[in-house]
Formats: sequence, C-alpha cells, structure tokens
Amino acid sequence: MAERGQLPPPAKRLCCRPGYGSGCRPGQRAGGAGPGSGALCAGPSSAAAAAALGLLPLGKTQSPESLLDIAARKVAEKWPFQRVEERFERIPEPVQRRIVYWSFPRSEREICMYSSFNTGAEDPAAAPGGAAAAPGGAADAAADENRLPFRRGIALLDGGCVDNVLQVGFHLSGTVTEPAMQSEPETVCSVAISFDRCKITSVTCSCGNKDIFYCAHVVALSLYRIRKPDQVKLHLPISETLFQMNRDQLQKFVQYLITVHHTEVLPTAQKLADEILSQNSEINQVHGAPDPTAGASIDDENCWHLDEEQVQEQVKLFLSQGGYHGSGKQLNLLFAKVREMLKMRDSNGARMLTLITEQFMADPRLSLWRQQGTAMTDKYRQLWDELDSSNRPHRTVFTRAIEACDLHWQDSHLQHIISSDLYTNYCYHDDTENSLFDSHGWPLWHEHVPTACARVDALRSHGYPREALRLAIAIVNTLRRQQQKQLEMFRAQKKELLHRGVTSITNLEGWVGHPLDPIGTLFSSLMEACRVDDESFHGFSDFTENMGQCKSLEYQHLPAHKFLEEGESYLTLAVEVALIGLGQQRIMPDGLYAQEKVCRNEEQLISKLQEIELDDTLVKIFRKQAVFLLEAGPYSGLGEVIHRESVPMHTFAKYLFTSLLPHDAELAYKTALRAMRLLVLESAAPSGDMSRPHHIASVVPNRYPRWFTLSHIESQQCELASTMLTAAKGDVRRLETVLESIQKNIHSSSHIFKLAQDAFKIATLMDSLPDITLLKVSLELGLQVMRMTLSTLNWRRREMVRWLVTCATEVGVYALDSIMQNWFTLFTPTEATSIVATTVMSNSTIVRLHLDCHQQEKLAGSARTLALQCAMKDPQNCALSALTLCEKDHIAFETAYQIVLDAATTGMSYSQLFTIARYMEHRGYPMRAYKLATLAMTHLNLSYNQDTHPAINDVLWACALSHSLGKNELAAIIPLVVKSVKCATVLSDILRRCTLTTPGMVGLHGRRNSGKLMSLDKAPLRQLLDATIGAYINTTHSRLTHISPRHYSEFIEFLSKARETFLMAHDGHIQFTQFIDNLKQIYKGKKKLMMLVRERFG
Repeated sequence: MAERGQLPPPAKRLCCRPGYGSGCRPGQRAGGAGPGSGALCAGPSSAAAAAALGLLPLGKTQSPESLLDIAARKVAEKWPFQRVEERFERIPEPVQRRIVYWSFPRSEREICMYSSFNTGAEDPAAAPGGAAAAPGGAADAAADENRLPFRRGIALLDGGCVDNVLQVGFHLSGTVTEPAMQSEPETVCSVAISFDRCKITSVTCSCGNKDIFYCAHVVALSLYRIRKPDQVKLHLPISETLFQMNRDQLQKFVQYLITVHHTEVLPTAQKLADEILSQNSEINQVHGAPDPTAGASIDDENCWHLDEEQVQEQVKLFLSQGGYHGSGKQLNLLFAKVREMLKMRDSNGARMLTLITEQFMADPRLSLWRQQGTAMTDKYRQLWDELDSSNRPHRTVFTRAIEACDLHWQDSHLQHIISSDLYTNYCYHDDTENSLFDSHGWPLWHEHVPTACARVDALRSHGYPREALRLAIAIVNTLRRQQQKQLEMFRAQKKELLHRGVTSITNLEGWVGHPLDPIGTLFSSLMEACRVDDESFHGFSDFTENMGQCKSLEYQHLPAHKFLEEGESYLTLAVEVALIGLGQQRIMPDGLYAQEKVCRNEEQLISKLQEIELDDTLVKIFRKQAVFLLEAGPYSGLGEVIHRESVPMHTFAKYLFTSLLPHDAELAYKTALRAMRLLVLESAAPSGDMSRPHHIASVVPNRYPRWFTLSHIESQQCELASTMLTAAKGDVRRLETVLESIQKNIHSSSHIFKLAQDAFKIATLMDSLPDITLLKVSLELGLQVMRMTLSTLNWRRREMVRWLVTCATEVGVYALDSIMQNWFTLFTPTEATSIVATTVMSNSTIVRLHLDCHQQEKLAGSARTLALQCAMKDPQNCALSALTLCEKDHIAFETAYQIVLDAATTGMSYSQLFTIARYMEHRGYPMRAYKLATLAMTHLNLSYNQDTHPAINDVLWACALSHSLGKNELAAIIPLVVKSVKCATVLSDILRRCTLTTPGMVGLHGRRNSGKLMSLDKAPLRQLLDATIGAYINTTHSRLTHISPRHYSEFIEFLSKARETFLMAHDGHIQFTQFIDNLKQIYKGKKKLMMLVRERFG
C-alpha cells in the first residue's frame, strides 16, 4: 500500500462517556486503574495467548485459556468496538483490554499477502492465460525473494531494528531503523498502523514509499506485534484515558502536548480553542469528539487497507509501458494477487479486480482503436482475449462477460454435485447425450466446457476446494463419456467420412489456449488434491516457513473420493483430462496473441505433466488415450481426418512419444507419425489416397492463412522428427518410415537440413561405430535439401553443399560418385566444380576413404566428366575449375581448353579470360596464355581517365607475355592494345617497357629473333608511340575542360610526363613545342595556368 508521511485521518466515529458507576468518583471508570495506567499486551496466560497465535503448540500450554480470553477473542473478530460499547453500558477495563489485545491480526499470511506479489502457496498457473505468477523461473523467484518487502521486514525484525512500539487502543505505532548501506546513511522511519476486527485498516510510514503493497517497515512493526505481543505496552483508547482525568489534569495534558509539538500543532490548537469557545460553532453542535484510537464504528466496512489510488496508478503504468508479454507479466501478478485474496475470502479481491477493469475501460486508447478499426496491443488482449472483429462466429470476452451475468448456482443437480460425495443414482438408465448420470450412476455435468470449468475455478478461487474438486470430477467423467460416445459415432460414420475425405471442426474454441483455461483449471484442481490431505484442505500449510520456497512436489495416488474406476485416483484423472484437452482437434484462432497463447499454454501444461513420474497406472492411461486419439476421427487432433487449419499436434505428440516409447514402441511411433502432418502448408488437397488416410485434407478453399506462429510450429515439427530419428537408430524399418514421413510432411529446407545434421551427428557418435542406415537417412535428407534450394536464394546454401559432400564421404565412395553423376539435379555448375568435385579430388578425401588406384581413377573420371559438363553449361564461372580438374588427363584438358576458346568470343568477360590465361602461363602453356590474352583484349575498353582500372595489370602482363614470346607476338597484340586502351599513362608505361629489353629469343614456329632492341620509328612500336602521343593530347584537352586551380600543379606534372613521351619520337621536340603553343592560344583565358605552363615549358 502507499504509505504516507502524514498522520492518519481522524476516526470517523465520535466518542463520549455518558455516565459513571455509582461507586466511582470523577476521574475513575468502573474497574479502572488510576490515570496513565498501562499494561503489557499479554494477559494472565501468556502461553495460552501464544498458543492461540500459533506460536506454541497447544500441547505445550501451561494452563487452559480463560473464559475472558475466549470471549474477547471472538468479540474482537466479529464486532466493531462501537457495538460493544452500545450493547453494554459498563465495560470493565480488563475486558476492554482483552478485546483491544485480540483485535490485532494474528496471522502472518495476510501481512505477507499485502506486502508481496507471490506468496509461494498460490498455484502459479492461476494467473490469466496460465502465465506464471512469479516474475521468473524457480531460480529467479528464489533470487528475488529476499528483496520482497515481507522478507525485508522479517530481516529488520530479526535484526532488532524495531523500537518504541506502543499500542493505544486500536492504533499501533513504532520506529523502524533502516541500517546504513554503502551509499545511504542510517534512517529511522516512523510507522503507524490502525486495525479493526483482526484486519489492518490503514498504514502510514515516513519512508514515503508509494506502492500497492506495504513497505518493509510496516511489515516489521506488524510482525513485532504478532510475534512479541508480551513486549508491547498496551493502553486503552486515548478517549478512555482522557475521560479518567479531571479538569486540571486535562489542562496540563493539553499544555504539555502543545509545548512538545508547538511548531506542528499550535495553529490547529488555537483554531480548535476558538471554535470550542464559540457557542454557535459547528464543533459545539456535535456530541462527543473523534478518537483515532477508538476502533471502528458500526457503519465501517471491515476490510484490509487497500490503496485504491495506487492500484489504479500501477495498472495505468503497466498498460502504458511498451514491450510485449514481459510488461504484461506485472498484470498477471496483479491477477494472481486477486485470486489469492479471493481464496482467502478477502473482499479486496473483488475490489481490486473492479479497479483493474475500470482502469482499462477508462483508457482513451481503447475507444480510439475501436473507432479506427485498429487491433489492440497484445498487452490489452492479455486482459481482454480475442476482442477483435473476426469473420469467425466465435465468442469474445464481452460475450463471455454477458453470459457470466446470467450464470447461477441454483440448479438442483449442480447443488447436489458440489455439496455431497454421496450423490448417486444407480437406478438411472437414461443413456442420452445429456443424461444426468452415467452408467455407474455417477453424476455428470453438461455445460459449455470452459464455462463449467470456470465454475471450478471460481470455487477454488473463493476458498471452496472440496466443492471445486467434486465438480471437477463430474466434468472429467462427462468428458470421458463424451469421448467414448464420439468414438462410437465416428466408427459408425467412418467409411462415409473417409470416402468423402472431408471433416469439420466440432469446436471452434479450443480448450488449451482458451482465455478461461478450462483444462489447466481441471488439472490444477485434481493435482492439488493429490498433495493436500483432508485436514489441511480448507486451510494452509505453515506459511512463514514455506513462503516463496520452490520445493519439488511429489504427487501421490491418494485414495479417491467417489465416482472413479477401481485403481483410479485424482492423479490419474488429472493426467487423463490433460491428455484429452491436449489431443482435442481445435481450429487455430485469429491473431498473434491468441496463437502464441495456444502454443504457450500447451507447453506449460506439458511441462507440468513432465514433473509427474510415470508408473504402470499412468502408462495405462497414456495407452488408452493414445488409442482413443488415433481412432477418434474429427474429434481428435490425431484422428485420421483433420481440418486443414486445426492446431498441429507436434509438441503434444513428442511428449506422448517419449512417454510411450519405453512401454509401447509401436503405439509411440504410430502416434508421432500421425502427428507429423502440417496440412496448412499443403499446396493442394490430394484426390483421395485411401491407403494413406492421414494425408486427407479438408474442403476448406486452398488459401494460406495468417499463422503468425508458423515458424515455431515448424520448429516443433522438426523437433518431433528429430526425436523419432534419435530413437530409431539401429532400426532400419523405423528409420525408413520416419524418413518417408519427413520427406512427405516437412516443407522447410532449413528444418530438413537441421534434421540431416542431427541424423549425421547421431550416426557418427565417437563412442560407437557409424550407423550406416542413419547415415543414409542423413544423406537422403541432405539431397532433398539440395533439390529444394537449387533454384532459390538461400544464404546457407554454400554451407549446405559443403556439409553434403562431408556426409557423402562418410557414407562411402559410391555416394560421392552418385552425387557427381547426378550433379545437375543437386548443384549449380559453380557449386559442382568449385566445391563438390574439388573436395572429392582432394588428398584428404582419398586418405579418409582409403581408396586404391582403381577407385581413385574412377572417382577422378566422374569429376572430370562433371567438370566438362559444368564448363559447357556455365563457361564463365566453371572453365577455370574444369581446366584444373582435367589437368592430368590430356584429352579432357584439351576439351576444356576448346570449351574456353568457343565461349571466349561471346560468353566470357576479359577478366575471366585474363584469369584463365594467367593460369595457362603458370601451367607452362605460354602460347595458349597468349591466345587467351589476345581474346581478352578484344573485350577490354580503357578510357583516357581510367588510370587506376583493375585491368591495367592484366594489360601490362599480356604485353610482357607477348614481348617475351617475340617480335611477331608483340606486333600482333599492339594493335589490340591501341584499339582497347585510351589511357595515356598506361600506353606510355607499355611503350617504355617494350623499349628497355629485346623481344623473346623464341618466336612462333621456333624462329630465332635478331636480339636487337626494337625501333620506335618502325612498326609495331611506331604505332604504339603515335597512339600514346595522341592519347596525351586528347587527355590534356579533356582535363582542361573542367580543371580547377587546385589541380594546376598536378596538370603541369602530367605535361612533363607527356613531354617525355613526345621526345621519344625523332621530331618529338617540334611536336611538343607546337602542342604547347596551341594550348596557350586555345586556353589563354586561363591566365594563371598558362603562366605556369610558360614558366615550365617556355
């Protein structure tokens, strides 16, 4: 609760004392002591009082309780103190003291309930949607426990931090010292608590804490009073003490009070004095005066203090926060607190729920969203499930709210069910669908299942666990009977349904994932009965020892009440109803939140089932339900015929599979294989393959619905398949069946790839020999992935190809040979040559497979054939790899080279040809390299300003190669260079290199060259020189068109390089002088630049 620093408001009722006893003088009440008298809280029997508080076992009390204490305790629980005063004209002071003493709360459970979210005793699934009531898991809950106000309050109490405790009437006060922390000094908090009829009605604390719950200081003071009542000095209400004073004493009291607190109360004291002295003032028209310590009036509501303003603020804060389910967790905690209060019969539970609802309805965004037709955020859906416009005629939360208003409990059959364990009718023989009793004469309850279970939840929440259990048993027996009837009905119509190959959903509202959580409610009610004995069924276990501790609960087959078969128990009933609910065929709801809730609730329920250790009795239940679900047709999610959009059973089937496998493998596999289907992804409804009835789709038009959780569903399908693969290791027949199911039902390449990897890991475990069958399964799945992703973009494709080669290597040489012979259905040409064939031909593969020469040659032949086929199909990307792979076979190499020559004129770029040409030179084929280089030159075009083009190095290399081969080769390539290269600096570089050394000593046809340097005045260098000078002239004019002053110095250097080239010609000096004069004339407007030109070149 939000504690305030100011004093509590004045009491509502006015206190006065009309008369005295005949034997009393002024200043003394009947039976009273003198003024200022006080007494410790403990009465004449401290041990008895302690026993009544639960601090001592009753067997250890020293004497029985007095009649006074027994009567005072009952009066203190039920009667407001004003009624006591009005009922009895004279109340002896000892009686008053015992009533005041017993009026303070005696249980620590309520203190904890109002000072922390999770008490640890509430079922964590009780929160809406089955969300856990604790902020996190068991470890998180344990870690957070010490930070709860209740735990901190206990620590303060145990640390001796509570002091100055005083009880005046129905008011408790004290100070709590908060020890100094690393960054904060020691603080002393003043705490005040008012109480009435064993409930705290108001709290204040100077710590200024604002929250829904009590602060640790209020907790510490409350627990001090509960645990150490004999150390608290008790006084009667202050009005009683004042009544015992005479006039002088009263004046002295008032003056001392004003003196001690004059800065705070003096203005108020003067104002009150003025009003009292004024005869016509309002204060003089009222009989008596208020007393904040005098307890409650008859009209006061008796309830624990709940700061309604803080509840509203907190709800508003939770709703306004961004985020997803994490922020909604706080709302779930509030709902869990509501349930806890209702279970304690605390009226604040209903009030708190009303405040939450009002705050939600007051949010302006709600009406705005409705006007705009905008879907609400998931957090709001968490409060109001499925509040959206939908084409399906399903029930919204408003529908349920309206129906709830019409619910009543007056039905005589219902009243008999919940009120008696002996309600039977063995003479009842009505076997119709809605009969009131089954064939055993046990009661049934026919109602919309979520509504019926909501009744069970309401009974549990309001503290009626026995009644809830009786109704739960009747509902489960009804569901089991309905299940049997549905099975019989389907068997009668099975032939017709299978012939038509259609189905319909019998229940649009699934029970798992439903806002009212019917299956979770039945399961929790029955499981609670497994661990709660009769004596504590209405009560609670020792609270302070167990609060918040996450203990592992052991569930037992406790003897059942009535209405169960021989050998059945609450535990078997709980497990069976969970299996019935999880296996129900139900349509996938609309919207992200609703769909996620279906998945989440299913996983939560299965998680609870996994906590139960299966014994022979429970295994029978699993067998029975698995057979039911497989044979129940459209009523079961595992039936032969299901609706295309029904919720998949993968998660549930995985749990069934692992549970049944050690006991009935055939049934386990049959169940899991049936669940593998995912019809919503089927592209078309099959025509009617009666040999595989589980592949029959529905008549719903083939559309792709908005399944927001599809990726999660597909991952669960993959997990189910992986579980079966793991279990089937070593069983050839099972593995083949599972493989067929995977290939038939899984449509995601990434999930099939994961399964292939899983199978490979399982098959090649280090501690055992490889499982060749499982390896083949892995390979088959990998091949399917290759085919699925061959024509689609997939960022993991390269990883997949490499993995497949690894897998095929483990399978054996025949697998490698097979994937190479069928490469065109599995790989792109680039993948086949650069990854597949290259890896197969590597030394590591040969060593790994221990291949002999014959096997190596056979594998190499397949690789060469693959390489040539790929080169023909994609020469641009595969030619080089093909040449590399065919190096050791002359015919294959010549074939690959011819493929390159054929593609060079049309399909290959200069960069690809240059790369292959360099490879040829490196392998000792210079003339072939020269040939490819000349072909590459025909594709190249370097403009005047591309002096940093990446192909420049290739051009220089090609010219150097030609020069090394001889004059004729150089003469043949220079015209190609002149035609393709317009960049002056590149041409001048080539020219200079050609003039430094003589051409190669060996030319074409083995003719020897003269060994002299080539002349610049003769071909082919004259052609190159002229082209270079022309390129400099053209480049100069191009640069001058848009030159800026900051590039002038760079331009002068460029002209200097040009002059070097000009001077290589015999008349170059004259040409360069004419060139400069021409520049000065054309560009005379660029005065500064021309001045720099004259300074350098004259």
